[in-house]
Amino acid sequence: VQLQASGGGLVQPGGSLRLSCKASGIFKINAMNWYRQAPGMRRKLVAAITSAGRANYADSVKGRFTISIDNAKNSVYLQMNSLKAEDSANYVCNAVSEDPFGNEYDYWGQGTLVTVSS
Repeated sequence: VQLQASGGGLVQPGGSLRLSCKASGIFKINAMNWYRQAPGMRRKLVAAITSAGRANYADSVKGRFTISIDNAKNSVYLQMNSLKAEDSANYVCNAVSEDPFGNEYDYWGQGTLVTVSS
C-alpha cells in the first residue's frame, strides 16, 4: 500500500499550487482527504472528498482550495489558489478504504511540503 503525494514547493503569497496524491495497493477507496501540519502544530483536515465526489473544506480554505478525485486512477488532487503564508505546511494525503467485510482502514502518505513566502 502506498500513497505518493507531489506538487508542493515554494510559492509567493497569492500564488497557486496543485497537489496530487496517487494511491496504490488499496482495495476499495471510499474517500480521500488532504491534511496539513505546520511545525509545532497539530495535523488538521483541509479538504475531504468521497468517491462519489462529495467534498468538504475547512473554513480557512473555502473559496480558495478545490479538491477533486479520479477514481479510475485512485488519485486525489488539491488545487490551491490565493495562497497565504499561513497555508505553509506539510500536506499529507489520506485514503479511507473498505475491505470485502465492511471494515474501514486509514492509509497515510508522507506528504509534500508547501511554503508560501515572498
